[in-house]
Amino acid sequence: MLPSVMDYRAQARKRLPRLAFDYLDGGAEDGASLRRNVAAFGALEFVPEVLADVTDCQLQTTVLGAAAAMPAIVGPTGLNGLFWPDADVHLARAAHRAGLPFVLSTASTSLLEEVRAAGAGELWLQLYVQRDRRIAEHLMDRAWSSGYTALFLTVDVPVHGNRDHDKRNGFQLPLRPSGRLLLDLAAHPGWCWRMLRGGGPQLKNLAVSSNARENITEQASALSRQMDLALTWDDIDWLRRRWRGRIVIKGIQTLADARRAKARGVDGIVLSNHGGRQLECAPCPLEVLPEVAAELGQSLDVLVDGGVRRGSDIAKAAALGARAVLLGRAPLYGLAGRGPGGAGEVLAILRAELENTLRLLGRTRIGALDATAVRRRRAIFD
Repeated sequence: MLPSVMDYRAQARKRLPRLAFDYLDGGAEDGASLRRNVAAFGALEFVPEVLADVTDCQLQTTVLGAAAAMPAIVGPTGLNGLFWPDADVHLARAAHRAGLPFVLSTASTSLLEEVRAAGAGELWLQLYVQRDRRIAEHLMDRAWSSGYTALFLTVDVPVHGNRDHDKRNGFQLPLRPSGRLLLDLAAHPGWCWRMLRGGGPQLKNLAVSSNARENITEQASALSRQMDLALTWDDIDWLRRRWRGRIVIKGIQTLADARRAKARGVDGIVLSNHGGRQLECAPCPLEVLPEVAAELGQSLDVLVDGGVRRGSDIAKAAALGARAVLLGRAPLYGLAGRGPGGAGEVLAILRAELENTLRLLGRTRIGALDATAVRRRRAIFD
């Protein structure tokens, strides 16, 4: 096991071709939103209480009515087969072994039925809505029949974010050979062998629910260029008619929209700017969290994502009112850097760091964390 999540990031950078690593690690445009997501955690300092009995430390909580070993969820990430074959299956197994729910992306590269068959843990589905809503309806029907119990509707991707790194790398599906790409692939024979043996990533769930052929170009088109641009708050009623489980709105970035979500009767929201991958200079989720949690945290589950790299980051989010954080890049660093076992190692590191942080704060329960445990760092010369 490596010392920290960022060590797994360094390992992933070595093992992945540049186009794959940049797809995993990069943000929109100049990366300002991505950097701010991470920096927001560093801008907070703890307020520890000493001489407290911290012998018994409890991290477990409930999220959307489901038990979680700590206030974290392995969140939805797309095209994970680019990093390791059967990536979504391995991520789900790692999450469930760690006692955490797993959210499968519409852009997953493993069939939702295969992920369900891989374990008995809590599974939730993330949904993108295409113009042909029969695709989303078919996905929901398949997921419910397979035992998925919550639906995460992503609302911050009406169009694809502007990602300069993908343009520089010539990243598109399917990959088109170029001199630069071939040199990059030649420097990563292990990755090439895994992709050849695994058949390369396919957006399998979209393929099934949209009747697309086993053609990655057609599948990618179904995902990125046919999004329903007319999707509105009124369509939550459509989801309610089609989905019998809990509904979460992912991609809330303002208190006003959080209020709208509550008014629609959803079960939870995710404060998210899509990991800094969509709108450059979007609001930082952690900075929006305190006012949203203070007003709405008692009436729905307020979740947050973006920039979580340490167990102490989870503690800070919990102190500011988050029911849980969504983990995106962190477990992917583990998977890409060390294979299936690496994802589980990253989750174990985050748990150990969180427990250590809680004890050093003089708290014994994750529920005991509140705004008194953190404060914004003060400049030396105020």
